[in-house]
Amino acid sequence: MAQTQKADQRSDAAPPPGGNGVDRYFRISERGSTFGREIRGGFATFFTMAYILVLNPIILGSAKDKFGHSLDTGQLVTATALVACVMTVVMGVGGNLPLAIAAGLGLNAVVAFQLAPLMSWPDAMGLVVVEGLLICLLVLTGLRKAIMDAIPQQLKQAIGVGIGLFIAFIGFVDAGFVSRVPDAAHTTVPVQLGADGRLTGWPVLVFCLGVLLTVALLARKVKGAILISIVATTVVAIVIDAVADIKSWGLTTPKLPDRIVATPDFGLVGHFSLFGGFAEVGFLTAVLLVFTLVLSDFFDAMGTIVGVSAEAGLLDERGQVPGIGRVLFIDGAAAVAGGVGSASSSTAYIESAAGVGEGARTGFANLVTGGLFGLALFLTPLLTIVPLQAAAPALIAVGFLMMSHVKHIDWDRYEIAVPAFLTIAVMPFTYSITDGIGAGFVSYVVLKAVLGRAREVNWLLWAVSALFVVYFAIDPVEQLLGVK
Repeated sequence: MAQTQKADQRSDAAPPPGGNGVDRYFRISERGSTFGREIRGGFATFFTMAYILVLNPIILGSAKDKFGHSLDTGQLVTATALVACVMTVVMGVGGNLPLAIAAGLGLNAVVAFQLAPLMSWPDAMGLVVVEGLLICLLVLTGLRKAIMDAIPQQLKQAIGVGIGLFIAFIGFVDAGFVSRVPDAAHTTVPVQLGADGRLTGWPVLVFCLGVLLTVALLARKVKGAILISIVATTVVAIVIDAVADIKSWGLTTPKLPDRIVATPDFGLVGHFSLFGGFAEVGFLTAVLLVFTLVLSDFFDAMGTIVGVSAEAGLLDERGQVPGIGRVLFIDGAAAVAGGVGSASSSTAYIESAAGVGEGARTGFANLVTGGLFGLALFLTPLLTIVPLQAAAPALIAVGFLMMSHVKHIDWDRYEIAVPAFLTIAVMPFTYSITDGIGAGFVSYVVLKAVLGRAREVNWLLWAVSALFVVYFAIDPVEQLLGVK
């Protein structure tokens, strides 16, 4: 978001310093926010990430473990909502950042399609718990924060820009505005407009209207622009679904449910085996699987925390996140909670940027988002009627706002410009925050070395880059070690 726009927001009727206890604890006035903005931001974040209540059960529920067992969809919905509720509130109270937490996309795919086929579901969730405990250990030793501090400021800004493009791309894909070209087409073009090279169907029209409404409201500086757009577009979608013949909206159909209340089923909570995976597949294979989870979680979370904090204007003069130690520990604890709850590894969500776009600057917004996830335990039929076509325009708008950080990158210095470019480009092109960060880190240290300035690179950045080389080459490494 443009700095002038942020300044306008912060100067608008912010409560005077020294307000009530809640204000002082969350530093709402100090950060130039208001209770209204925090509440709107909490709602916006929830509605842009509520899809995880549908998507996580679909991903985990579609896979079978080594013994042919599948996880119950209803129990997965409950587990996903429960972990998101508890850890989002914990992040708000303990970390005081508007960073919501839920089951990590990509991480759940690793659990479902890489871990589960090799062991039982409790064994797979046990490895997730081990991963989270290892991340917490890295935080307690100060290593995780030291790695973040070792990253040059302009690379952190590039991470934010890359995330902006990444979530915009997610929005386009989720809404059906962009789709993968089927392999049967025998074309080298990987994606296309709409489902067949053109825009068709009412759902895509709803998305386009939502994008136009969102950017129009933002241009007019309307308070609650993103949330208003989500609600209004959902209403339009419900009306269209009622009067038109629509084959599919995707994951969520905007239709008023037959019932509002559903009883949560906590049957999966606590079903994990801490070291069962090691016994099932062997120590070395289990270590490599945990290593993959740690790298993905570690840097996805790091990119998200830095990107969202930068967008909120919360980074200090050294580009550091306030209270980063607590924030990182809570994020690691979220991975543990995800494994314990059988909801897969949980982490900070980039969709939190939607709440920041609504003005959220503190952890108070998390109380709202977490509270809504708590309601989702009982009101899932009602709270999941927002179709992706209504939520995705918020991701497009936030992607645009986060692009503004690109102006802070020195494009005349190749040792900064090339890693920044690779960071920005690789994230959406590989559909992975981790891959983008890895490409940026590796290219940065290589260019510094080529230019004879290797000593300027922090040793931790060298170490992390070496790990990323292993990460990118994990397949030949596994073959050399005889684990594939």
